[in-house]
Amino acid sequence: MSESNQSVDAGTVDPSRFAGGMAQNFAEFLAAQMAAFKPQAGPVGALPMPEAQEWLTLQQDYAARHATLWKSLLDRRSGETSEPVVRPEPGDRRFSSAEWSSSPVFDYIRQSYLLNADFLRRMTDAMPIADGRMKARAQFLTRQYVDAMAPSNFAATNPDFIRQALDTQGESISAGIKNLLDDLQKGRISMTDDAAFEVGRNLAVTPGSVIYENELMQLIQYSPTTEKVCQRPLLIVPPCINKFYIMDLQPENSLVKFIVDQGFTVFLVSWRNAGPDQAHCTWDDYLEKGPLTALDVVRQVTKVKKPNVLGFCVGGTLLTSALAVARGRGEDPVESLTLMTTLLDFSDCGELGCLVDETSVAAREATIGRGGLLKGQEIANVFSSLRANDLIWQYFVGNYLKGTKPPVFDLLFWNSDSTNLPGPFLSWYLRNMYLENNLRVPGRLSMLGVKVDLGKVDAPAYLLATREDHIVPWTGAYTVRGLLGGETTFVLGASGHIAGAINPAGKNKRSYWVSDSSSSLPDEWLASSEERRGSWWWHWIEWLRARSGKEMAARAKLGNAKFTPNEPAPGRYVKERG
Repeated sequence: MSESNQSVDAGTVDPSRFAGGMAQNFAEFLAAQMAAFKPQAGPVGALPMPEAQEWLTLQQDYAARHATLWKSLLDRRSGETSEPVVRPEPGDRRFSSAEWSSSPVFDYIRQSYLLNADFLRRMTDAMPIADGRMKARAQFLTRQYVDAMAPSNFAATNPDFIRQALDTQGESISAGIKNLLDDLQKGRISMTDDAAFEVGRNLAVTPGSVIYENELMQLIQYSPTTEKVCQRPLLIVPPCINKFYIMDLQPENSLVKFIVDQGFTVFLVSWRNAGPDQAHCTWDDYLEKGPLTALDVVRQVTKVKKPNVLGFCVGGTLLTSALAVARGRGEDPVESLTLMTTLLDFSDCGELGCLVDETSVAAREATIGRGGLLKGQEIANVFSSLRANDLIWQYFVGNYLKGTKPPVFDLLFWNSDSTNLPGPFLSWYLRNMYLENNLRVPGRLSMLGVKVDLGKVDAPAYLLATREDHIVPWTGAYTVRGLLGGETTFVLGASGHIAGAINPAGKNKRSYWVSDSSSSLPDEWLASSEERRGSWWWHWIEWLRARSGKEMAARAKLGNAKFTPNEPAPGRYVKERG
């Protein structure tokens, strides 16, 4: 591995760095954490009150719990049984097999780790750091270390590895080494069987055609599946940091297919996977050549002056910014706006925000801010680190220690299909959104020569957030209600950023919350909300239908004389690898 791959970047988290640092122990890490905030006289006595007392209480509790754990181990050796001193958190599957509890040794290792992990997290929480972002970063890094140090990640302390090796007479070890070598060639941890999927063969297969393209995007128009369609079309703007087919996976879980089957004419922006020719592109380029150009094409093809629009995640931020530019130019661009898990006010931006500071943004600006690319794998590593146990260590253990192959899963195939970003675009986005939070302030930002004001975006808006979202906290998404100028309908879905948004209507699982409350406080809204079983897609499609005009005969041909179909959906841009 090259030195560049081993270096530590404050703005990214690479799972390969954890593997190299596993030899350190908890005591060393704790000492380093304490030293960073320790006054001259000592670790506890010199701390201001009440921090000193809190730390002392934590240490006393930690020592007492370990003493109890040691006694329980001695009791087991003499044939006595006792309740565990500490248990894994609900949903933690790392220690679920019987070997972890049936063996006194591995049970002790497991509980000792859980005690150490809990102590380290609580000590970090108690650190007297006034800066909220710095505190969040310390908590984030502590969790990364705690997750990496789990005994389940090491062959010698994982009874599942030992059992698998004995049962297979060592074949699992050979298979694990082969999996490791294969993944080293890929440059990433395999999360699913890559050979099981292919974009255009069994992913992104909703029929349609590319009717326009420029250097940054292709515009897809989908073929109607109903005899009649609503007069007003829908334009979808997905995030440019991922491939669009998260919205068009397989037919049974495709949001695009669902919308088309409900009698809507659907257009979708397919962003290009940036290469050297796009390394100079800016935020303004993405606005002009993305949503604004797409809207113009949709209007010309359908002859509808005000389409409906939908933006997802960063796509929603881009789309709303483009609409603010259009309103600043005196235009009335759309009939309605749907935003899925989108931030416009970045004051509550989750753990991604703690990874962005002046130093890391300035470093990006100095290196790729005037031209260059952020590699897609680097972005993927950051997102995976937010859920390291689920998206890193689970596959590290399964692939390399147990020698198994990950299951076939379309969502994880998409998750591994990373995209590059132009440096100027990324640097501007990080500074003005995550670091300085400028978009929420009317007139502070100029885009395409227009001072933007989100309050002028006054079309009715449907806002979808998800309750367990670790990328766009739902409370942060809720603040959009106070920024837009029109009426808003807020809906809260169950689950996380992707699983909550892509909740197939056909399966109708999970639930969502609705409320007529217009409170500015998200907790007040939630307290007044009603939980409804099933997919939020059904609720939204009826909201959209009410703003889509009368029914008309479906168009027999896609595009028009000026914008003619030039290749079938999903197009070639989405197939370009990072």
